[in-house]
Amino acid sequence: MNPSELRSALALAGIFGLRMLGLFLLLPVFSIHAKDLPGGDQAILIGLALGIFNIVQACFHIPLGRLSDRIGRKTVVLWGLSLFVVGALICAAKDDLLWISIGRGVMGAGAISAAVSAWVADLTREQVRSQAMAIVGASISLSFAISLVAAAPLYRAITLSGMFVVLAILGVVAMVMAYFVLPDKKPEVLAQQDSIKVVFLRPELMRLNIGVFVLNATQVAMFLVVPRLLEQAGFPLAAHWQIYLSVVLLSFVFMVPLLIYGEKKQRIRLVLLIAIILLIIAETIFTQASTVTLITVALLIYFVGFNLLEALQPSLVTRYAKESKGTALGVYNTTQSIGLFSGALLGGWLMDSHGDLSVFAAGTVLLVCWLIIAWSMGEMPVKATNSKDVATKISP
Repeated sequence: MNPSELRSALALAGIFGLRMLGLFLLLPVFSIHAKDLPGGDQAILIGLALGIFNIVQACFHIPLGRLSDRIGRKTVVLWGLSLFVVGALICAAKDDLLWISIGRGVMGAGAISAAVSAWVADLTREQVRSQAMAIVGASISLSFAISLVAAAPLYRAITLSGMFVVLAILGVVAMVMAYFVLPDKKPEVLAQQDSIKVVFLRPELMRLNIGVFVLNATQVAMFLVVPRLLEQAGFPLAAHWQIYLSVVLLSFVFMVPLLIYGEKKQRIRLVLLIAIILLIIAETIFTQASTVTLITVALLIYFVGFNLLEALQPSLVTRYAKESKGTALGVYNTTQSIGLFSGALLGGWLMDSHGDLSVFAAGTVLLVCWLIIAWSMGEMPVKATNSKDVATKISP
């Protein structure tokens, strides 16, 4: 990537990552804090408060993605971030499950994921776009890692209301980056674009959409239970960050060689399948996890698979949906949001009705179904080559 492309990719990754903290920062502590709030004795209400952010997002990803095609990415992103800030301040003002649910719904209404991903495509050449998407994808893992490390100490220092104020401040920082750092390059409108129905029913994209649904549903459901498991094993909430930091850093060490292998050897399909299998192994270990050691091993295996999938899947969407990137990314992010909401709601219901470990059993079933669907994938699209490569191949 040239300096302009790298700067744009890093800035958009920063915007994306800061906003994702609005989801991730709450996962390690919310279920424990909410137990002391009115209605907090019902896990399904906790799951609803946690997941409403995502179901509201699901309603706006496609409309806002398409709107950004017409009026420009910057306007849509700034509007979405302003809603994020307002919603965070609503949550900070009232330590009550109802008001937290309302505030998180407002935060979710600023659904900018599709617009941000399309902005990346606008500001990068096709031959380096996968690298740029990987940088943005890495921001998700980084924000998740930061949230796992910082959530408990931050919660202990400033309580949940203070954490929402921090999110509002981060939203303002993202708005400043979007306004001053990034150019407002309005995308060219294609003469003919595929309809939402055509994009949604394309088999390659359907597999990726199913994958992101299952990945995020099982993730958010898992983190309704993991903090409780660690506490039951005698590991206090204040020390959870030690485990999270260790496993996240180690997971990158194991993940990067697999990713490099897949790219260099054109074995992306194999790496993707391995990542899903790693998630299944982790969920299976969680069902038997009664010690801190077993929980830590399961988390490490889980994060290796999770980070691989977060890096691979969005890039593959852009490579499969060449002429309809905005629409395809809107559908992808919509199914992601529905997965996050469904995981929170299903996880809460399973905890109430069948106990904590049932969440991992259900996650294993969903992941096995995804593995069966993903197994039928063909070879991944070949990356675009640059002009020098093309010239070299053509010349005698």
